[in-house]
Amino acid sequence: MCSHCGAVAEGPPPTWTCSVENGTRHFFCDDCARANIRAIEGRLDSAWW
Repeated sequence: MCSHCGAVAEGPPPTWTCSVENGTRHFFCDDCARANIRAIEGRLDSAWW
């Protein structure tokens, strides 16, 4: 399940983006990752975007 929009993966395991924030893994779907790639690469917590 996407930690940002709540999308659910169907079928084989997706190739989503994984981010570790405060020791917890968060997975982001392709659409959310593309829309927020600069924030992800800048290591901003998802609460900021």
